[in-house]
Amino acid sequence: MPSSAKPDQSSPAPVEPMGLAGTRAQSGEFLTTAQGVRLPDTDHSLKAGARGPTLMEDFHLREKITHFDHERIPERVVHARGAAAHGTFQSYGTAAAVTRAGFLAAGRTTPVFVRFSTVLGSRGSADTVRDVRGFAVKFYTAEGNFDLVGNNMPVFFIQDGIKFPDVIHAAKPHPDREIPQAQTAHDTFWDFVSRHTEATHHVLWAMSDRGIPRSYRTMEGFGVHTFRLVNAEGATTLVKFHWKPVAGVHSLVWEEAQLAAGVDPDFHRRDMADAITAGVPLEFELGLQLLPDTEDQTFEGIDLLDPTKIVPEELAPVRLVGKLTLDRNPTNYFAETEQVAFHTGNLVPGIEVTDDPLMQARLFSYLDTQLTRLGGPNFTQLPINCPHAAVNDNLRDGMHQTAIHTGITPYRPNGIDENRPATASADDGGYVPAPREVSGAKTRENPVSFGDHFSQATMFYRSLTPVERGHIVAAFTFELGKCLAPDVRERELAVLSEVDAELCEQVAAGLGLAAPKGTPAEDVVLSPALSQVVAEPGPVAGRKIGVIADAGSDLAGITKLRKAVERVGATLLVIAPVGGVLRKGRSRQTVDRTLLTARSVEFDALVVAGATTPTGDIRLTVLLQEAFRHCKALAAWGDGVKVLVAAGIDVDSPGVLPGDEVDKNFAEVLVAAVGLHRAWERADLVMASPVPPSA
Repeated sequence: MPSSAKPDQSSPAPVEPMGLAGTRAQSGEFLTTAQGVRLPDTDHSLKAGARGPTLMEDFHLREKITHFDHERIPERVVHARGAAAHGTFQSYGTAAAVTRAGFLAAGRTTPVFVRFSTVLGSRGSADTVRDVRGFAVKFYTAEGNFDLVGNNMPVFFIQDGIKFPDVIHAAKPHPDREIPQAQTAHDTFWDFVSRHTEATHHVLWAMSDRGIPRSYRTMEGFGVHTFRLVNAEGATTLVKFHWKPVAGVHSLVWEEAQLAAGVDPDFHRRDMADAITAGVPLEFELGLQLLPDTEDQTFEGIDLLDPTKIVPEELAPVRLVGKLTLDRNPTNYFAETEQVAFHTGNLVPGIEVTDDPLMQARLFSYLDTQLTRLGGPNFTQLPINCPHAAVNDNLRDGMHQTAIHTGITPYRPNGIDENRPATASADDGGYVPAPREVSGAKTRENPVSFGDHFSQATMFYRSLTPVERGHIVAAFTFELGKCLAPDVRERELAVLSEVDAELCEQVAAGLGLAAPKGTPAEDVVLSPALSQVVAEPGPVAGRKIGVIADAGSDLAGITKLRKAVERVGATLLVIAPVGGVLRKGRSRQTVDRTLLTARSVEFDALVVAGATTPTGDIRLTVLLQEAFRHCKALAAWGDGVKVLVAAGIDVDSPGVLPGDEVDKNFAEVLVAAVGLHRAWERADLVMASPVPPSA
C-alpha cells in the first residue's frame, strides 16, 4: 500500500500473536465479543420487536451472561450472604378463578424452603448493610417445584437483563483494591446509576429505610416482574406477586445498621433462627395484584413489562391468597441454605412468564449459574432441590449423578421401553403455555414506554413521611460523600433534580455543592401504601424487650412483665452489670445480657426495673442514650425512672413511658409502643446529634 494511502477503517488492524507472558486481557478501541467481534450495542438484548421476547440467537447476551455467571466458584456471585428456613404455605383458595396452579387451590398445604439474602456482599459480609434483599421461595408442589425468586423491593435497577452483569460489576468492590465490601457508597456504582437513569426508581428504594430492614420477619417481598396466570378455562390474567409480613414492615435506623454490623454481623440470621427455636415463626401472606391481560400489556398508563415500574396498590389492590409460615431451621447450612438452587424457570401449570426483557435473561442465567456452583447438571437430585413430585426426565449421566436409571431408551418415541415415559396433555397436568402470537423485526431497542425514568421515583419520594424522606436525604448524602470523583456526584445531583427539587437541594447542601435545576414532575398521584410509618400498633411477635436490672431490683415485677410480653409472642431479656443469676427473696432472674454485651440494636424497647440503682456506669448510659436516639420505646417503673434521668433521658419525651408498677396498663402501653416500632415524634430532637438532649 502506498505510504500516502489510509488503512481500511472497516476492519480491525491485524494483531500479532503474543506469548502468555505478554498477553493483555483488554486491547483495542472498540467493545467486542470474546472472539473479537465488534459490538454495536450492549444495553439491549435482541428481541422480536421492541416489546417482544428475547431471541435465543442473541450470541452476545448469552456470552455476556454466561461469562458473568461463571466468574466465581463456588460462592454465588450475587446473593452469597444468605439465611433460610423451612415451612409451609397454606392456600386460602381465593386464587382458583385466575389460575389452575394446584398449590393455590382451596385447602392445599405445600412444603416450602425460603432463602433471604443480601445481594452485594460475600458470604462473610454483614447482614445489616444497606442493600437489596433477596426473598426466594421454593414451593415443593405436587405438580413440580415452583420458585418465586424475588426481592424486598418491587423494582430493579435495569430494564434489560443484558445489563445485569454491568450493574453488579458497578456495585461490587472496585477490582483494583477489592473495597468497599457489601456497600454501594463508592464511585463505580454511582457512575453507573447516574448514567443509566432507568435505575433511579430502584435507587430511591435502596436509599430509603427499605435498604436496612429490621429483620426478615418485617420485610416485604415482591416477584418484581409481571407474570401471567392461566385458569382452567385457558383465560389469562397478568399478575404481580407480593409477600406481606404479618408483623408489619419495619426497618433499622442507619446508626443501628452500622452498630449491628460491628457487634453482631449475623444480626438477621440470628434473629430468625432464635425466633423459630423459641416457637415464634415468621409469617407472610401471599398477595396478588391482578391486572387485565390486554394486547398492549399496560395498566393505567404503566408498562407492565418494565421492571423499573410498580403498580400502586391504590390502583390495583393486593388480594391475599395464602399464608407462608417459616417454623423450622435448617439442619445443616451447607447442605440446605448453601446448596439450594433457585430458578425463575421453575414454573408450574397456571403460572407463566411475560416478555419482560429482564425476566427473559433471568430464565437463562439462573440455570447456567447452578451448573457452575453445584458442579454439573444433576443438582436437582440434592435433597434440598429434589421435587416432591414424581420425576421421569429422560436425562442421563453427568457430574454427580446419584440416581440409578433403568431402561435403555432415554428418548421418545421408542419401541423398546413401551414408549415410556408418556407426554402429558394439559388435561393430564402437562405444562402447556397459553398460545400467544409473537412477531416483530429483530432489534436491539426498548419500547418508547420504557423511557420514563423519573415519575415513579418522584411518586415514591413524595409518598413518604417527612422523617422517611429525611432518611433518604441522609443516605444519598452519605453515599455520594464517599465518592471521590466530583463529576459522579454532580451527575447524580442532576438525576435527583429530575426527581424532586427539595431532595436535590438538601443532598447538594450536605455535599457543599450547588443544586442543579431540573424539571421534576409537578403533580404525581401519591401512594400512601409506600410509607412504613404506621398510625396503629401492629403485632409484636418475635420482638425483643430488654429489662435493665441489678441485685436490688424488683425481680417479681420482671416476672409479671415477662408473662405479659410472652403472651403476645415477644421475648424479654434481662440486662445486668454482670452475668449469672439475680436473687432477691424468693425471686430469681437469669441474666441474659450484660452491660458489656448489650447494645440498643438488639432490642425493640428497653425497660428499667423498679428499685434499680443509678450507678453512672458509662455502658448503661450509652445503652439508654442509643435507644433514645434510635426512637425506641423506653420505660421504667418505680424508682427505675431515676436511672433514665441519670442517663440524661427526658422522661417527658415522646415514647418514654414511666409507671408506678408492673400492672396491666403498664404492660399494654409498652406493647402498644413496640407495635408502633418507633417514637418518630422525637426524631427531630435526637437524630441530628449523637447525644440526646438532657432533661
